[in-house]
Amino acid sequence: MSKWRVIFCGVLLSMGLVSMAQASLSDSLTVEDLKENGVLFTPHNRVTLLPSGAEKFEDMFKAIEQARHYIYLEYFNFRSDSIGKALFTLLDKKVREGVKVRVIYDDFGNVSNDRPLRKRHLRQLKSRHFEVVVFDPIVFPWVNHALHRDHRKIVVIDDKVVYTGGMNVADYYIHGRPEFGKWRDMHMRLEGDCVPLYRRIFCEMWERCTGDKIDSLEYQTDSLAFQTDFRGLKETACADSSGVLLGVANREPKRSPAIIRRSYIDAIDNAQKRIQIVNPYFTLVPSVKKALYRALKRGVKLEVMLSTKCDVPVMPDVAAYHAKRLMKRGADIYYYEDGFHHSKVMMVDSTFCTVGSANLNSRSLKFDYEVNAFIVDSCTTRELQSIFEADKHHSTLLTPENWKKRRSFGRRFMGWFYHLLIPLI
Repeated sequence: MSKWRVIFCGVLLSMGLVSMAQASLSDSLTVEDLKENGVLFTPHNRVTLLPSGAEKFEDMFKAIEQARHYIYLEYFNFRSDSIGKALFTLLDKKVREGVKVRVIYDDFGNVSNDRPLRKRHLRQLKSRHFEVVVFDPIVFPWVNHALHRDHRKIVVIDDKVVYTGGMNVADYYIHGRPEFGKWRDMHMRLEGDCVPLYRRIFCEMWERCTGDKIDSLEYQTDSLAFQTDFRGLKETACADSSGVLLGVANREPKRSPAIIRRSYIDAIDNAQKRIQIVNPYFTLVPSVKKALYRALKRGVKLEVMLSTKCDVPVMPDVAAYHAKRLMKRGADIYYYEDGFHHSKVMMVDSTFCTVGSANLNSRSLKFDYEVNAFIVDSCTTRELQSIFEADKHHSTLLTPENWKKRRSFGRRFMGWFYHLLIPLI
């Protein structure tokens, strides 16, 4: 090998080591910042992404079928449709097998969906010996119950497996809806040290709803008669994924009101090269918006994927208001055209990502109960980035030329007007 080739290879190696060192430093700073915010990290975890409703429900139903001790479910809502009925039929089977089943759902989430659980459904569930509780039942005057809803999506099984992410229980996650077409979302299965953290979140919400503590003998690992070895579940895309560092950010209005908002901001502020975001309700509280502006100013590549279609009519107008301003500062804004993209994910520098229930709006970041996982793992992050890149093929890049074609003057005015209400939406 020639002298110049040796020097050239040395330079490349040095550049690679510097790049790796920068990425490692960025991750370390982010983790330390998130710990200061109250995010609880555990070192030995496995993450399996479930990027469609079909994958989520197939995988989750297999795990529920194999449960031997307990199943805890906490959802914003359960839609009374084919998948909801199938889930409760399976849970009824598990109750008759002696498995403890506890269910929490949010009353506002229930009444706001188009096929809610009715009183007759609750009577049927309770007759099956289900333990079902409603978070904050809505009573007159209803305005008192508008804030601080339980927007989490958590299923914990036998202290072994957690399912969490952006999906509630509804068949449109599989079949779509006529007005949107496909309903895209992101969920995941978690295993390892983080599972007791999610179980604790559920148990504390159960106590808040009922006033009763769940006896620890019901869920303690050493009290289980035998351990469940779940089989037939989806394999993770990462060959060696049992050592993933994962942080759980549990937002509670009084105890940890700023945990997810501050964690998003710290992750954005520590980004070195690239940030990719998918979020359906991109109304951007001021502190998050300023963090994105700072990232763009220091040369970080920012890519945001918004959905052309949305289930909340005002959201596209407000999101477009922010999209234009980000575009003018150098961000790439993609409008997803193939249905409604309801995923709530962010990827940073190919090494760090977050997946959870929190939207980038005031409801999630300042009012509701939410939970997000902050995952320090290059494989999981790259898997999410690959999905993002594939979704670009079904998206339109926003440009100054097509901006006015996408948004009429009336819609642009409404975006400006509604953005004044950001503290409330």
